[in-house]
Amino acid sequence: MKIPFICCLVTLAAFAQDKPTAHFHHVHLNSTDPAAAIEFYTHHFDCEKATYKGQDAVWAQKSWLLFNKVSTPAPFEVVSAIWHIGWGAEDMPGTYRRQLDMGTVFQTPITDISGLASTPNFFYAYVDGPEHELIELNTSTHHHFGHLHLFSSDPVAAAEWYVNNFGAVSRGRSREPRFYKGFQVSPSASLMMDNVNIIIFPMEHARQTFPELWKDRKSFESSKNRAIDHIAFSVDDLAAAKERLRKAGIEVSSDGFLEGPDRIRIELVAANERE
Repeated sequence: MKIPFICCLVTLAAFAQDKPTAHFHHVHLNSTDPAAAIEFYTHHFDCEKATYKGQDAVWAQKSWLLFNKVSTPAPFEVVSAIWHIGWGAEDMPGTYRRQLDMGTVFQTPITDISGLASTPNFFYAYVDGPEHELIELNTSTHHHFGHLHLFSSDPVAAAEWYVNNFGAVSRGRSREPRFYKGFQVSPSASLMMDNVNIIIFPMEHARQTFPELWKDRKSFESSKNRAIDHIAFSVDDLAAAKERLRKAGIEVSSDGFLEGPDRIRIELVAANERE
């Protein structure tokens, strides 16, 4: 039996409406000196000082860096599933030299990973952030805030969770183990939310990169109360999003927080607006 064309359109429209859609809203950090942290980010990277809900913050193209003032330094060691945040650099060697001239401290100096990226002359380096959070600079076609790098005990399943529950767009995934210079870099996945690339590497990479931290560790710590405390997504209808997640078996607290894969703290906020 032929299905009328108009019925197909109605069905597709209903499907489109049911598909979850969220936007990357912010990264929230704990800081002993938010004013100094804001000065650091706006001085070293392409972003600007702005105000969000009456609080000084950082606006980075399409999303925010927000800061919660704490009395004592938050733990920063990479034992949660949030590994680092990152900016691009069209000329990575030149950017690295300029950062050194600015007095930037690097946890990892400039390193060629062309083989891993399958791109000639691809470099990265890790900046030591104000609370020792890792901030990556890497070869790119832009110099904007560009990515969030996560770890997971199951990167493919974690990626599917973000796709199914928040409408993240898959850029690719690999279930097969892969190694680069002895470090496991797959299973892995890559997602896009707006202009932010969410990259997910296997837990084994964390174990190999930070062996002392992971020597007796079986699982990830919650990101809550750490230097990078949580990430946030915005939705057009907050109540509807909470109800949809509840039906999917995901608990959302009254103040909009939920726990994502690998104990990553996630906040839901209404409307991705610059305030």
